Amino acid sequence: MNKNHFSITDMTRRDMLRCSAAAGAGSLLLGARPAAALPAATGKAKSVIQIWMWGGPSHLDTFDPKPGAGADYCGPYTSPIETNVSGIRICERLPLLARQADKYSIIRSMTHGINGHETASYVTQTGRPAGTGDVYPCAGAVVSRFKGYDAGYKGLIPPYIVLTRPQGRFSESGFMGLRYKPFATGGKPSASVFNVEGIVQEGITEARQINRRRLLQDLDTFGRKAEGQAGLTGMDACTEQAYDLILGDAGKVFDVQNEDPKLRERYGKNDFGASCLIARKLVEAGVPYVTINYEGWDTHKKHFEIMNKKLTEMDRGFSTLLDDLHQRGLLDSTIVWWGGEFGRTPKIQWEAPWNGGRGHFGKCFSHVIAGGGFQGGQVIGTSNATGMEVDNRPVYPMDLIGSIYEQLGIDGAARLPHPQGLDVRVCPTEAEGVMSGGLLKEIMS
Repeated sequence: MNKNHFSITDMTRRDMLRCSAAAGAGSLLLGARPAAALPAATGKAKSVIQIWMWGGPSHLDTFDPKPGAGADYCGPYTSPIETNVSGIRICERLPLLARQADKYSIIRSMTHGINGHETASYVTQTGRPAGTGDVYPCAGAVVSRFKGYDAGYKGLIPPYIVLTRPQGRFSESGFMGLRYKPFATGGKPSASVFNVEGIVQEGITEARQINRRRLLQDLDTFGRKAEGQAGLTGMDACTEQAYDLILGDAGKVFDVQNEDPKLRERYGKNDFGASCLIARKLVEAGVPYVTINYEGWDTHKKHFEIMNKKLTEMDRGFSTLLDDLHQRGLLDSTIVWWGGEFGRTPKIQWEAPWNGGRGHFGKCFSHVIAGGGFQGGQVIGTSNATGMEVDNRPVYPMDLIGSIYEQLGIDGAARLPHPQGLDVRVCPTEAEGVMSGGLLKEIMS
């Protein structure tokens, strides 16, 4: 290998985390050209928690119930409940979220018309059409660019975190490269010890980690002789920051065991509930973008059996997250974005082999947005009587993503760093073939 070239395959996760913590050193080690420094984006919102419903949740069985459509559409969920906002009803399996409806707004007219997971995920998270020749970055990577290290972010924790594993549907950072790729924690958030990959090594106690560090310091005779040399001070700082993540207060943000047991119980002692609690801790620590990759929503078979469990789990975690952020004064500065790549077929597939499942459906689906300057207690758009069509006010992915950028103070006309120097802007225009119904001005204060 060329001595001047450093391959990603030669890096461990811990190496990468150390480099991220050094506020940009990672891009140098990876051979990437450091991006130009940016002024910090200033807006009503400071952070985003994205609850990514991987697989695509049914809009009829969550935030757009259709009891009048009949059993072939609503199945056993025939009694939607009133929320604390007059006139807004949601699925009866979400009673806790019904009490929080004044804090969020429901978009019932999301659309893109794509029924394939990979393409729908890409379009929903980037706002761009697929097949254009470039792979565009998703919203998390763009926020990481404008509110991360390039904009003066000083946190030890990387500015873009995914709990717990990457979505695997597309390259999150696209053409912007590894500098803006999320740090995926791996591990099991609800475990007694959340083994965050690259930070906590399974089976190694904190005392043993401390002893290992002391041994390394004792053996590092070269480091002691070279102490103070300008060329090594950056690496020394990087090492100190890495150890603060491993052994210091910074790493405790991933630990839910030190939280109030009653609060942990409210969130739910499962991976989703723990992820919601950790997400709150991360934004409280100043992390700009956190994605909870919430799996299990691709319900082709046994749909309602799965929903009876998953909706209860989601109701607890999501509702407690909203209330917890509100109680701590963080909801005004934190956008919470709930949704998946599409909805599910409004008409239930009773025939074999589905036997009561719901398929992929990108023609009409629901997303939820809260906090960060977005008004709560509103409904944007409507679907028709069966949920098969957008009835009015279509909302396309870039309408929602562009609204999030505006609330964060990210200029939609700002340029993205492109490896070939092309003039690519944060938000595309309709001239670029992007469908738009307009930003969500109805709920943007």
